[in-house]
Amino acid sequence: MSGDLPAWRPFAELPRAHGVPPVTGRLRVRDEDFAVVEDLAFAPDGEGEHALLWVRKTGANTEWVARQLAAHAGVAASAIGFAGLKDRRAVTSQWFSVHLPGRPDPDWAAFAVPGVEILAAHRHRRKLQRGALRGNCFVIRVRGLAGDRDALRERLERVRGRGVPNYFGHQRFGREDGNLRAAGALFAGEIRRVDRHRRGLWLSAARSQLFNEVLALRVARGDWDQALAGDRLQLRGSGSHFAAPVVDQGLRERVLAFDVDPTGPLWGSGADLVSGEVAELEAAVAARLPQWVAGLAAAGLRQERRPLRLSPRELELVSTDPDGIELRFALPAGAYATSVLRELVDWTEPEA
Repeated sequence: MSGDLPAWRPFAELPRAHGVPPVTGRLRVRDEDFAVVEDLAFAPDGEGEHALLWVRKTGANTEWVARQLAAHAGVAASAIGFAGLKDRRAVTSQWFSVHLPGRPDPDWAAFAVPGVEILAAHRHRRKLQRGALRGNCFVIRVRGLAGDRDALRERLERVRGRGVPNYFGHQRFGREDGNLRAAGALFAGEIRRVDRHRRGLWLSAARSQLFNEVLALRVARGDWDQALAGDRLQLRGSGSHFAAPVVDQGLRERVLAFDVDPTGPLWGSGADLVSGEVAELEAAVAARLPQWVAGLAAAGLRQERRPLRLSPRELELVSTDPDGIELRFALPAGAYATSVLRELVDWTEPEA
């Protein structure tokens, strides 16, 4: 497999916007050190042919839990819906839907899978779709903390005021970047037969890495949170974006006020959405990985944009002790906690 492709960098080597973190520590020493709670974008309907389940899982990945729910309900795995994939090495609370047309709920109280609890069940009219979230709330403990805690508090203030680069996290790329290597082999024609699920994972990984490479270049240049001539700017809290062929003082002020964010490419087919300096910058990244860019377009993906800047909400250092710290914050759907953490703490994790 010729997955050793040029010109892409592992997540750990991407440049930081705020410099080397002032502290070091250990992450995920225990599953409960990384807690995630989904914030659903809507309330359960209370009726319908789907069961909407509020589930807490510990040390288990989302797709595995989905299969256990399907087995308990006596339905196919395709009858299960969920809004997002959650970390395995964590305690996460998230929603699942189960399609039960013309059928009553099974006995959810009898569901007995170690590390998985069904906390609530409601009826709902629709299957839960990927991305149907307002966001996620995180409580993260870092153990074995060493370094300057006062400098960490100062770093938190900088992150609150400026945000962080909105990198896709390392979870996207698989162990030792295996999803990227497989994507490279797929684009090179070395893998011809693969199931739809794995193919989707590999395409998503390659697309995400290309975005990270563009963002890394802008972080290195120092303009990741500024509007450039030719940028595509996205309205904060919305999927709407617009072209900015010229950047005037009014647009600069809107960026400073976090009303709009500069964006980077999610590559696919279709016309470029940027122009001028930004188009040149993004073309330079595409030229380093042309097979990836062509492969994503051939796969039927369309050009999209993603904000370059991420602003954690309610970022707090809520407790400290001699051993470690606890951080709390909330992020919009599609954002990664590790992209916030890497600006605050230089961490290591136990072997999986």
